[in-house]
This record gives sequence, structure tokens and C-alpha cells, in this order.
Amino acid sequence: MLGLWANHIEYQQQTAATMSVIAKQNPCALWQYENAISKVYILNLDPLKTLLAPHYSSTGCPAKNQPEIFRSLVLMSELKHSLHEWIALLPKVPVLQAACGFYGKLPGIASYYDFISRIIKLDDKPRIKPKKKKSKKKYGKQKMPPKHPGIVQKIVDRIFAGRWFNYRPERLLQEIFAKVCVQPSIDLGLVPNRVSISGDGTCIRTGASPYGRKTCNCRDNGIYDCDCPRRFSDPNAAWGWDSHNEQYFYGYMGYFMSAYNRPAKLDLPLYLRVLDARRHDSVSAVVALYEFRELYPNLTIDTFISDSASDNYATYKLLDAWNINAVIALNATSSGNNTYPLPIAINENGVPVCPAGQNMVCWGINLNDRCRIKWRCPRVCGKCAPCEACADCSPSDYGRVVYTKPEWDLRLFTRIPRGSVHFKMKMKERTAAERVNNRILHHYGVENSKVRGKKRISFSVTVAACNVHLDAQLAKLKALGQFDFAATFGLCAAA
Repeated sequence: MLGLWANHIEYQQQTAATMSVIAKQNPCALWQYENAISKVYILNLDPLKTLLAPHYSSTGCPAKNQPEIFRSLVLMSELKHSLHEWIALLPKVPVLQAACGFYGKLPGIASYYDFISRIIKLDDKPRIKPKKKKSKKKYGKQKMPPKHPGIVQKIVDRIFAGRWFNYRPERLLQEIFAKVCVQPSIDLGLVPNRVSISGDGTCIRTGASPYGRKTCNCRDNGIYDCDCPRRFSDPNAAWGWDSHNEQYFYGYMGYFMSAYNRPAKLDLPLYLRVLDARRHDSVSAVVALYEFRELYPNLTIDTFISDSASDNYATYKLLDAWNINAVIALNATSSGNNTYPLPIAINENGVPVCPAGQNMVCWGINLNDRCRIKWRCPRVCGKCAPCEACADCSPSDYGRVVYTKPEWDLRLFTRIPRGSVHFKMKMKERTAAERVNNRILHHYGVENSKVRGKKRISFSVTVAACNVHLDAQLAKLKALGQFDFAATFGLCAAA
């Protein structure tokens, strides 16, 4: 059962009082950790209690310091320490103890591990398994293909049939991130209710060795390269292909969905999942879309933006059924795979081409009435000069007009026309996902921390993403005049 849990107001009052006392003696101690203290001070953990309560027994010794441990992990990620370093540092810095909400005896490292295990029920203890070998095949800039061809279509068919199971070890962690971190950003207007999301996969290297530890006696017999089962400290990790660096890596594949706030120039993660390193992004995308709609029933997905990994008809059909605009880069290896019935020339982006070989100009979209896209002559629109082909074209002063319908080919004739200014602007937002991936893995040091195990890596990724939201929320509150560090902790009076 959960022990004493101070609500957000009580925590803020107690922390402000303690910090004010420290500020009178040593104000530099507060200024040194200004950003870190500010972030956990505005972090409201009241929703966390409701989410955690069902996962603790109603009898027995009460669990202590649950909200304090969560704040401690957020601070640890902000200050870029490993858990062992953090446990050693915390007793030496009273300011950080007060920021976490600790008063009295500090919890040991086992309490942190137990807290993480309560949230993510996944067995990733070291196990003896056969030696893992990576393939010798190279894929270049292409991603490793799906293990089962046609799997995306099968998953989409299951979704349409309503045959879906919601069990996943990370479900509670995702709910905590949605309620504790993302919802305050929505309330502050940092994430709109109708949102465009960018999905992208990223390689996450584990801190464990891919070779394992030998448990046999082959070395004593002069055999140094045996295939006997070995003890792996991260049994769920696997070899995957890093298409960016064109090399194999050992670990997991992360699939994150992010939103770009154009006015504020903010990149905010909304959905996080750590998956098998061999999982193709096309599979991760349709699963993530389903789980995203389940996590955020009050958010409407306006547009799904992705690279060419999601360029398959099953994904387009799913997005069309959910009334979501598709902005997906075309896969060069799938050129020519289309189903449109028009006796006109179409370029690789699904744009009609006039007899002169010029791309026709998009002249509006009517999706409510006749569900079609209008294209006009580029010469009449001033996009090209007259040529000999104009004599065989339409004699009308309005120029030749061509209509395309998304239903003819969901892949080519997208609701937002390919090649249009709107499509290009949306596609540029896809870089938000790449920036979020980089910030979580490198700025907050998830990959460099040598964390091993899917459970701990997933938690580290989520805490880092929580810090990304807290940065945005803190900046917003300061801009609104609702938070002032010096005034809150009595630094003005101390000065």
C-alpha cells in the first residue's frame, strides 16, 4: 500500500520554506541548480498517485517516498548522472534533497529499482541463452526488412476487425507520461487539441555486452570460440541494423511520436516505446497510432508525418479510415506500384503532368462534397512559358483542368497533394521527431549512461522526455509571469 503522499500544494509549500532557509545561509547553492529545482517544483505528481495505487497491495507495510523517488529520477536525468552516481551525490547536497522532497533517511538504490519494477512488469534479469550472432548481410541506407512479409496488413486487418489486445509492459509507464507530463503541456496550450504528429524510429544501444559471459569449461580445454549458451545481462537486447551509420548495433529500437509547435518553435514528445531492435518502423507505426489514440482520447490527429518506412498501402488505408491526413515520403524502391486509372501522365509524387511535360498546379481541394483535388494548366497559372504543346491542349482561357481523387490511389493522391506547399511544410515538421530523438538519447545522455535492460532503458527514455516537457512548461510559465525562481525561494530577501 502507498504511504504518506503529500499533494502538490503541500510539496511546494514545504519545499519553498526549506529553500528559503537555505537561501539565507548559502544563496549560491540554489542558483547553481536553478533550472533543475524549478522543473521539479512545477512538476505536479497528484495524477501519479491515482495511477500507482492499484499496483500496490492494500495491506502490509506502506511504501514510502514514491513521489519523491520520481522527482529524484527526473532530477538525476536533468543533471546527467547514473543511478549509482546519484545515490552517492544526493546525501551531500541538501538543496537537491529538498527539491526531491526528501526529509530524513534517504531511500537506497533498491527502492529505486523496486519503484521502476512496479511500473514496468517485465522480466529482464540476466539469463543463460544461446550465443547471439549478427547477420553478415549489409543493408546500406535501407532499413532491415520486416521479418514477416505482409505483417503490416495483418495488423491493420486486426485493428479493423476489433481484435486487439492491450497488454504491454510499458502501458502504465505510457499512462504516467501522458497524465503527468503531456497533459500539463496541453493545458498550457503547448500541444493543440488537433495535432500533427511525426513518427520516427531510432537506435538505442544497450550498455550490456553482445557476447555474454561464458558459463562452460571450453576455455580450459583450449576452445576459445565456442557456441555454448552464455549468460547475458540484457537478455531482451538483439542485433539490429543502423541505416544511418550503415552498421549493426546491439540494443533496442525506439519509436517516438512528436509534435512541433511552430509559434513557440518547440519539439515535444507525445508517445514513447522501446521495441525489439529488429522491428521495422512500418510495423511500429501502425501499432503506435493505435496506442496513441487510446492514450489520448481527447486529442485529434490531424496529420501523420513519416519517412518512407511507412510508405505502404495498409498504413494509408488505416489513416484514411481514421480521417488522418498522410504526409509520408515515397519509397524509391516502390516506384511504379500504384493503382490509379487515369489516362494521363503522373509523376513520382502523384502530380498530373501536362502535355508539355510541366507539373500541373494544385488549385484547391474539395474533400467534403465531391472528394477530389483540382489541378490547372501551369501556363495559365504563370508557372511556365507557352510552348508548341499548348496548341494541342485545351483552347479555354481557363486552361486545361484535371481532377484526381484520393480514393483512386491513397498512396499517390493524398488528401494534402504531394508536391504542394502545404505538403512540403508538413514534411519539414518531420525533423521534430529527429530532434526529439537526439535530445532524449544524447542531450539527456540515455545512451551514454550505459543503462541495460529494456525496463530501465524505457524508464530512462520516459524521464528524459518528461524533462523535455518540463523545459517547455517552465519557459511558458515564466513568459506568463506565473513563476519567478528568486521570489519563490526568497532569494531576493536573502540578497
